Parts: sequence; structure tokens; C-alpha cells
Amino acid sequence: MTHTATPAAATPPASPAVPPKSRTAERSLARRALARPEIGALVAAVGVYLFFFAVAPTFRQADSFATVLYQASTMGIMALAVSLLMIGGEFDLSAGVAVTSSALAASMLSFQLTTNVWVGVLVALLVSLTVGLINGLLLIKTGLPSFLVTLASFLMLQGANLAITKLLTTNVATDSISDMDGFDQAKSLFASEIDVFGVDVKITVLWWLVFAAIATWVLLRTKFGNWIFAAGGSKESARAVGVPVNLTKIALFMTVGFAAWFVGMHLLFEYNTVQAGEGVGNEFYYIIAAVIGGCLLTGGYGSAIGAVLGAFIFGMVNQGIVYANWNPDWFKFFVGVMLLLATLVNLWVRRQAARR
Repeated sequence: MTHTATPAAATPPASPAVPPKSRTAERSLARRALARPEIGALVAAVGVYLFFFAVAPTFRQADSFATVLYQASTMGIMALAVSLLMIGGEFDLSAGVAVTSSALAASMLSFQLTTNVWVGVLVALLVSLTVGLINGLLLIKTGLPSFLVTLASFLMLQGANLAITKLLTTNVATDSISDMDGFDQAKSLFASEIDVFGVDVKITVLWWLVFAAIATWVLLRTKFGNWIFAAGGSKESARAVGVPVNLTKIALFMTVGFAAWFVGMHLLFEYNTVQAGEGVGNEFYYIIAAVIGGCLLTGGYGSAIGAVLGAFIFGMVNQGIVYANWNPDWFKFFVGVMLLLATLVNLWVRRQAARR
């Protein structure tokens, strides 16, 4: 009897191996996180908050935190504009005294002409934008580094603030404008308070967040944002692909002028008078806040969110030291430590992102 071999049942082809996605996804997520300029500032902000939350009981109160946000907002509005300028590859050392110049212009013009304060406010805006325009034009026309151009502007504005104030008021401070027409309306816009869940919060905090949202949108969603990064990364390469580098830099200097005007108006309508010598040295705090937020001194890298976090850290340290009943003289020591650590963290983050 002959037996026929029965063919073996065909084995279905093996499914292709699915590569494990977890490690790849985690690596990709970590790489994207490390590539963000503000990641170091975010970690630092959380650390500083937890530190003062632990050592200063007053820091935990809602009204105390509102004061922290207020301190951060007045610096943060300027830090936003300065960070955009730094991403564009330039500095503005006149930013601190420019705030005082705008406030002095509005105050003295309104008082000396006994006119509605809104006239002074609008003239101060023109003055601030003109200062930014001149800084930008000098940079473009002379080819000098922005450090030197704005250092000269800083000295000229500082001298003019004191000289003109003394000339018109025979004092180093302006006269109060609290009883002049339009003061209450201007104060409601620049220096009022809003109620947030029973806590009075300065309106500058709201404006700070609005400006931060606009700056983030401009950087990440507009052609002008691309121009800023390109102009700060390499001017020659940017020009080669059609980026209007000169126009971009002038616009950035005028943006700093606008921010200086806004903060100057807040100071004027918050305190009703202006000290002519105010603002000296604040330009370094604006730059430091931007650097803590991830901006590189060489340009072409940074974010608006990072500048917000940098200013927030400043506000927490400034008020946290007071709430902890420490000597306020330690503030500048902490600022120096934060600047050094932020620079090192930013360097480490960029190296890690490059390796991955």
C-alpha cells in the first residue's frame, strides 16, 4: 500500500517586528524639551518658588504673591522687549534711563503747559519711539556695536534727564500732576488695580501677560519673528535670503522704546511724580532677566516665555528676601548667582540637545 505524503499546513508569515516606540518617543520628547530656550528658567523658577515658600511664611499669602507679580511685571514688560532685541543680536544699555525719560517728558510737558495729561502721554510716546529709532539708525549708519551706540545714548539721556528737570523745576523731581485733567483716566489704564478672587492685583500684571502673548505669537507665528531669529543668527546669511535686517533691527529698538514708554507711564501715574535720577542700572536687570530666560548674548536664540520666567524669578527673589526678613543687600548677590547659573544651565542644555 502506497502512502501519499500530506503537505504540511502553510505557516502564516510572521508579522514584522514593531519597533519599540516608548524609548524613541521619550527621547524625542526629551530632545524637544531640552531644545526649548526657557527650560532652564522654568526649572529655576520652580526651585526659587519652592525655596521661598518653605523659608518665608509670608510668601505663601495671596496678597504677598500679588506683590511678587507686580515686581515681576514692571521688570518683565521691559525684559520682553529687551529679549526680542537680544534674539535679534543687539543690546540696549539706554533702556533703564529711557523709562525715566518717557515719564519725565509726559510729566513736565503736562505740568508746564497746564494741559491734559494725555497730551504729555502721547508726546512721551513719540519721544520714546524716536530714541529707539535714533539708536537703530546710528547702529545701521555707523556700523558700531550696539553696546557702544546705546552706551552713548544712556549717558546722554541720563544727563538730559537731570539737566532739563533742574532747569524746569529747579529740583531733581517733577511736580505732582495728580490734580490735572485726564489723570484719573490715565491712571486707570497704566496704574490701576483689578480684583482677582478677592486679591488686588496691579493692572501691569495683566498688561505683562498680554504683551508676553503677543511677543510669543510674533516670534513663533509671523514672518517678522523669523526675521528676528535670522538677523540675530547671521546678518549676512539673512540678507542673502531676503531678510530686511536693517529694518528688523530698527523695529526692535523702537519696540524697546515703546516698552520704556509704557513702564514710564506706569511709574508716573503710580507715584504722581518722577525722580530724574531713577532707572540707572535697571538696563542690566532687563538683560539678566532675558539671559536667565534663555537668550544668548550672541543672538539668534531665546524666547518671550523665557523672559517672563526670568522676570518672575527676579520678582520672587526681590520680595522673597524681604518676606524672609533677610538683609535686602543680599539681592544683588542672588542676582549674580542666578546669572552665572543661568548661563551654565543654558550652555549645558544646548550641549545636551545637540547630542541627542
